[in-house]
Amino acid sequence: MPANPIRPTVSLDEPGKRHGFLKLPYSRNDSAWGSVMIPLTVIVGAPGPTALLTGANHGDEYEGPIALQALAHEVEAEEVTGRLIIVPYFNFPAFTAASRVSPIDQVNLNRAFPGVPDGSVTQKIANYFNDTLVPLADLVVDFHSGGKTLDFLPFACAHYLDDPVQQAACVAAVEAFNAPWSLMLREIDAVGMYDTAVEAQGKVFVTTELGGGGTASARTARIARRGLRNVLIHGGMLSGAPEVEPSVMLEMPDDACYHTAPASGLIEPLADLGDPIVPDQPLARIWATDCTGAQPVTVFAQRDGVLAARHFPGLVQRGDTLAVLAVPQR
Repeated sequence: MPANPIRPTVSLDEPGKRHGFLKLPYSRNDSAWGSVMIPLTVIVGAPGPTALLTGANHGDEYEGPIALQALAHEVEAEEVTGRLIIVPYFNFPAFTAASRVSPIDQVNLNRAFPGVPDGSVTQKIANYFNDTLVPLADLVVDFHSGGKTLDFLPFACAHYLDDPVQQAACVAAVEAFNAPWSLMLREIDAVGMYDTAVEAQGKVFVTTELGGGGTASARTARIARRGLRNVLIHGGMLSGAPEVEPSVMLEMPDDACYHTAPASGLIEPLADLGDPIVPDQPLARIWATDCTGAQPVTVFAQRDGVLAARHFPGLVQRGDTLAVLAVPQR
């Protein structure tokens, strides 16, 4: 297997604070010997654990990049125990295009793991993180929000894992993040995900969904910035007292939490994020877009819970996830 061509332009090990890039050679029509330059900050302080911190795994999600740019700007090596590897724009080509997937190869980075070192640009990024950066880390935080097509309650989440000790460590980190909502998440499709690859290496992993609609709000940016510092304090990499506010723990006990649109059309929401839901409650109507007078299609709740996510914006296609329910932990 050939070596991955990505190289950092700054040391990952030397004490201090350095800003640079992950340099990925990429020959193309407008630059025969060009490169994709992924911004990177490495902060190495006193001996201690390593945190790998990423945002913009999907390029239309912004709370993570905001929090990580702020951390890279504000924190100095003297404040750090261990090492912070900060990559605000994980999928840099997608971020610069404000798109979910890379415009270069149309690959979704969060379905490309473990990647291959001689594959497309996105596959090379996945492989470098999987084989080089994740093994260095004790704690991995990967920020997400809903992008242009989903809207979420602002939550941090952990996954159901086979190893109860690892799962407990992930849950403790999620609780330390202290988003308004915390969730035990059952993914609709975990194959090829960064989450799955990181957890398979036994790491403590925290991810988020902090809103959506292809933008950030003042509230969700604050949640991201505060939560990032909280989880680094929890991990022993920053000192100080965490900022703690009330948080509600949710879980997704079964696949009935996911509701798929049975038709395409115009969405009329019948419940808002955070609303309590009972079985068979109408969640949304889908109206035809090519005629008037047609009966709408109504989507009903498959179980009880809280509306944790919804499709965004106002038009839906058959097969899209229309709504997701979660259940308060009892």
